[in-house]
Amino acid sequence: MKKPLFISLIIAFVMLWTSGLSYASEKANSKSRPPAVAGMFYPDSPKELRKKVRAFLDNVSGTKIQGKIRGLVSPHAGYIYSGIVAAAGYKQIDPSIERVILLGPSHRAPLNGASIPEVKSYQTPLGDVQLDESASILRKSSFFHSVYKAHEKEHSLEVQLPFLQVIVKDFKIVPILTNNADPEALAAILAPHINSKTLVVASSDLSHYYSYETAVPLDRICTKAITDFNFSDMVMCEACGKQAVLTLMRIAKIKGWQSILIDYKNSGDTAGRKNRVVGYTSIAFVERKETSAKMKRDHLPVQDKKGLLKLARSAIESRLVKGAKVVRPQACSSTLLEDRGCFVTLHKNGQLRGCIGSIEPVSPLVECIEEHAQSAAFRDPRFPPLTAEELPEIDIEVSVLTVPKKLSFKDGKDLKDQLKPLVHGVILSRGFKKSTFLPQVWKQLPDKEAFLEHLCVKGGMSQNGWQDPKTEVRVYEAEVFGEKE
Repeated sequence: MKKPLFISLIIAFVMLWTSGLSYASEKANSKSRPPAVAGMFYPDSPKELRKKVRAFLDNVSGTKIQGKIRGLVSPHAGYIYSGIVAAAGYKQIDPSIERVILLGPSHRAPLNGASIPEVKSYQTPLGDVQLDESASILRKSSFFHSVYKAHEKEHSLEVQLPFLQVIVKDFKIVPILTNNADPEALAAILAPHINSKTLVVASSDLSHYYSYETAVPLDRICTKAITDFNFSDMVMCEACGKQAVLTLMRIAKIKGWQSILIDYKNSGDTAGRKNRVVGYTSIAFVERKETSAKMKRDHLPVQDKKGLLKLARSAIESRLVKGAKVVRPQACSSTLLEDRGCFVTLHKNGQLRGCIGSIEPVSPLVECIEEHAQSAAFRDPRFPPLTAEELPEIDIEVSVLTVPKKLSFKDGKDLKDQLKPLVHGVILSRGFKKSTFLPQVWKQLPDKEAFLEHLCVKGGMSQNGWQDPKTEVRVYEAEVFGEKE
């Protein structure tokens, strides 16, 4: 039976329309974003551009960073003005990074929230830079928009690329413009996509068009607020990419990075007059150890760590294997005889199999390890006692703790600002209720509110009890080592 003509026409129209949408979407995702400011902010000749970037890198000044740079605040003006400051940071990045998350402001187009463009790559005279697959994953979130007009002529992200192209062997990008998106929420969304091969760049200039004498102290407020993680003083920071910088600061707090000022100059120092200057800074966010300065001074020698791990395993074996004895360290440093808090954690095939410890320093470290190794294996109420058959599959991890210190705070925000993810273990106490999370728990709960809420629930307290100054909060740090190291 033949279909009526008008039905056939409708079907044909719908098929044509949907295929057109598919084609439009495919075309949007397959196009490259051409350079917008080549020949203006930086040379459009590949040879000249590479030579210019190399010259900047060869003539930088500023602080030399110890440790791996995980994030950068970098300027985005024309290279004649800010290139030497940008180079001071980029010269010190790891050339083996594979992904760069670029955060910057939209100067030319209105933008609400955060935008990732639907393009396959960004072009510069030095070639195409592909978008990382995480860009597509993030774009599907309701938090992000895709406003191509905002990216089309925007220079804040583009000017970072030639420095990266000269230094890094092969990398992909996640280009994000953010004018008024919540930095804390954006940081929480991005944090799971940041691994050891990821660099986060916040593109921003500082104050604009003040006299040299006015700009320098004004910009000092901004650079100090960033390096001190002083979010309150960031209100006074005159930076066009402030939202991008705040997002990077929030990421750094989640990841436990420290910030270091590499260089500061303004256009009066580089290529302009001093009556109307623009400020530029390069600030690094650096990966740091999960130990405090005190713990570094008391850093356990390798032989002590091996001795404690052997002690922990033998303490468990002595209860499971006939004839096995506890093997206590013979020659050890005085630290092992000090009263210290400690935890012993057991993992089986990557999953928790037991964890028992004491926070307060009530016994010598060697006694603490022996006692809690056996408790983790046989007396953790969450698990059945360990069996001899399981023993070869167990990995042992030891945490040696510093003495807890009380934090004074006026409200929940003040408490969050004082906490250092991946550095602080936290103890919450309210009446007879108490709970703690070791510093390692930040890896599973990087968001501060989620961390504190789970800690309250663990201790049988109100979920928001951490916000009440009547709740006692103490922090400690841990030197963590295991058999897998």
